[in-house]
Amino acid sequence: MFNMLRMDLRRLAKCRSFYVILAVNAVLLLLVTIMASSIANPEMLDAMEAQGAEITRSDRMLSELLESMSQLELMHETLGGGFLLVIAGIGMTTFVNGDFSSGFIKNTCCAKSRRWDYVCAKILLAGIYSGFLTVFSVLLMLFAPVLVHWQPVPAPVWSIVQYTFWLWLPHWAFSLMALALVLLTRSSTLGIILSMVAGSGLTAMLAGTLCSMLGLPHVEQYFLNTVVSGVNAPQVGLILACTLVWGLIYGVGSLLCMEKRDI
Repeated sequence: MFNMLRMDLRRLAKCRSFYVILAVNAVLLLLVTIMASSIANPEMLDAMEAQGAEITRSDRMLSELLESMSQLELMHETLGGGFLLVIAGIGMTTFVNGDFSSGFIKNTCCAKSRRWDYVCAKILLAGIYSGFLTVFSVLLMLFAPVLVHWQPVPAPVWSIVQYTFWLWLPHWAFSLMALALVLLTRSSTLGIILSMVAGSGLTAMLAGTLCSMLGLPHVEQYFLNTVVSGVNAPQVGLILACTLVWGLIYGVGSLLCMEKRDI
């Protein structure tokens, strides 16, 4: 299992799609930072208004809010909306699907007949993959404002470390969803679609609407997208429970897909 993991890490370091995803992630976060810094600058709003742009009272209030925002609040507003879930899900989908599209899976399973070794290695890889994306994004949101001469209120280092850890856990579980879908369908299509739909919160919204219509308990609070949006004020038990339950469901599903289907 650990030999497979080391092999996957070496492949990941040479994988072009991995660096493309990192580049896309970095560009989008930089664009968000530039836009937020522009709104947070009262002089910029005055200049826009002088050029004929309509600046409302709500725009001024948003500017004041952004100007007083801390580093932790900024990264939560940027990363807590599910954007990083989509990136993690798509990245894991494309990497694992490469095993099937290239035929690499056949060589692996011939050398290692125990398929659960393959699944366990991929579960660990999902944790490392999502962890790297999470840390990369947090560091980028700490240093990106410096590039545009914006200085959010500094947050305690320990608070940022805690936030990063609790943000990483549900992203790990979400990455396992991508793993399970690839092993089930042998295709990247469904994994990419569901990563975008579930990561953006559409499934949670639909579940909440159905629960309201049918008078059922609201289960959308246990969806990973909803858990991520609440990491800023972490409910440790809820985050751990949702990560464990969803991770177990996707992990067992991945193992069953590998055991029950031919390679």
